[in-house]
Amino acid sequence: MSNTSCESAAAPGYYQHHIFFCLNERSNGEACCAQHNAQAAFDRCKAQVRAAGLAGPGKVRVNKAGCLDRCSAGPVAVVYPEGVWYSYVDADDIDEIVESHLRNGQVVERLVTPAELGR
Repeated sequence: MSNTSCESAAAPGYYQHHIFFCLNERSNGEACCAQHNAQAAFDRCKAQVRAAGLAGPGKVRVNKAGCLDRCSAGPVAVVYPEGVWYSYVDADDIDEIVESHLRNGQVVERLVTPAELGR
């Protein structure tokens, strides 16, 4: 009988939360997350996660991603395993995502990307 509880997902070598930031840049003039300082937000999140002691196995992993196909809501990031999509504006939004969601497990409702916004 295998153990499929949430505890096994946070075992060393795995992550409790995995956040992906779209850093896609389009050269054809179409809207993209790179036009909205997505790299700076990624860098901020990575630094905040480290500073808070949240980085590493069983904790949080911050990753770059190509196009996540939610361009009209950009810039966007998505947190797994919950599958919560965020649209953010500035460093304060990133700090709130780190503190509320990644540290305390509470979704930042005001930043949740509306479900109907896609490409």
